[in-house]
Amino acid sequence: MKIKSAILNTWNNKGMVEFAEGLLNLGIEVRGIGETAKLLSKDHIKVKDLPKDSFSYLYEMLDSIEDFLFVSNLEPIDPLKDEMKETAKDFDRAQLIKLAAKNYDRCAVLIDPEDYKDMLNTISKGELDLRYRRRLASKALNYAIRYEILLSSEISDEEEKFPDILNLSFKKAEDLRYGENYHQKAAFYINDTDEPSIASAKQIHGKELSYNNIMDANNAIECVKEFDDPTIVIMKHATPTGIASSDDLVLAWRDAFATDIYSPFGGIVSVNRELEEDLAEDLSKLFLEVVIAPSFKERSIEILGRRKNLILLEVRGLGDDLNFEEERRLDFRSVSGGLSIQERDDAKMIPDEWKVVTDKRPSREDIESMVFGFKCAKWVRSNAIVFVKEKRTVGIGGGQTSRVDSSWIATQKGKGNINDSIMASDAFFPFRDAIDVAKEFKIRGIVQPGGSIRDNEVIEAANEYGVFMVFTGQRCFRH
Repeated sequence: MKIKSAILNTWNNKGMVEFAEGLLNLGIEVRGIGETAKLLSKDHIKVKDLPKDSFSYLYEMLDSIEDFLFVSNLEPIDPLKDEMKETAKDFDRAQLIKLAAKNYDRCAVLIDPEDYKDMLNTISKGELDLRYRRRLASKALNYAIRYEILLSSEISDEEEKFPDILNLSFKKAEDLRYGENYHQKAAFYINDTDEPSIASAKQIHGKELSYNNIMDANNAIECVKEFDDPTIVIMKHATPTGIASSDDLVLAWRDAFATDIYSPFGGIVSVNRELEEDLAEDLSKLFLEVVIAPSFKERSIEILGRRKNLILLEVRGLGDDLNFEEERRLDFRSVSGGLSIQERDDAKMIPDEWKVVTDKRPSREDIESMVFGFKCAKWVRSNAIVFVKEKRTVGIGGGQTSRVDSSWIATQKGKGNINDSIMASDAFFPFRDAIDVAKEFKIRGIVQPGGSIRDNEVIEAANEYGVFMVFTGQRCFRH
């Protein structure tokens, strides 16, 4: 197909002047609309005028004329706008892009300024074949549909979390090194969000991310967001190996690492405060895959940068006071042929509503440790058992098919450090056996949701060992 004319009607005029000049040099008639026409005229580029009712004219052209190029794009939707009318004015332009894309057999549609140079080269070589036009059309169609999906989400009823038909739109952020295994290809797609998250992370050093890096980093970020105090989270294979809070982040790192000195090798560390030089020195002594912080001191980047492959992710806003009470955010999990969606587990922990069910009662300091421990258990794979002292983990077990196995793993990890600790469970104890496993370590107390038909048996075991037990009435399973 040989292009005879081009219609330019864009919001983003990046590279437009040079592109129009290139088209004219190739002998192509150029027509501009609106601000694009004004821009070209201002640069003394002669373009043909279109009728006043340009949209109606364009609809007619797209239905009849052959061998032309339609160049257009849309103003990004701004969810902070009070009036959607400002955005909805581009709806006609979205329809034009869709119409042009559907007519790829007799026209070419271009929506990305990054494609201008390639388009000029392709036209000059006379290689504007059907396959090339179909690729451009697919890109344009996805672009216009994304706009409409975003517009729909902005004007939809906020109460309707789970509509009968769900359309989602994500942009590719980057291609990943590989998937879960080396033979699998992978890419990372993001949705627009102002929340500190893996989607808003900025990589400032290191090799390209892999699929596993993304999954582990996501959990490390979301886990550390649970804590208001300065906190370190060490994550490996999407589950924590150690968590600790302290005003001294070097101490927090050493406490978290001491929980399990073997598993952090090749792991991920997240911190909810600026990463300073002394912590960077300690982290640099261990082989890690990713380090995450809201910001890094320049000297810290130099120290950690000695490991050329170590990925440093800056997540602005991490550690800030995040309040999402007004809107329950959603979690998406893919399954073969489908998608499961649920509200995120953002439920607040309210210790005043917890119930002491044993003869022995916890102190105020014990309650603070129980809150810390229960938050930790929330991010360990179920069945989760976590032992904590004050605000540091000393033993973690999870991802097992029985709670007694998780309890055994946690005690084997922590050994003597388990003594005088608090045991936290993400769900009720179906039997007393998981508590019996820990009896030799003289634990202080237990925090768990409660709700088992054998609660009395479990309470009896706690009283037998002289420990307090508190029911939260709140489960935090993580599959």
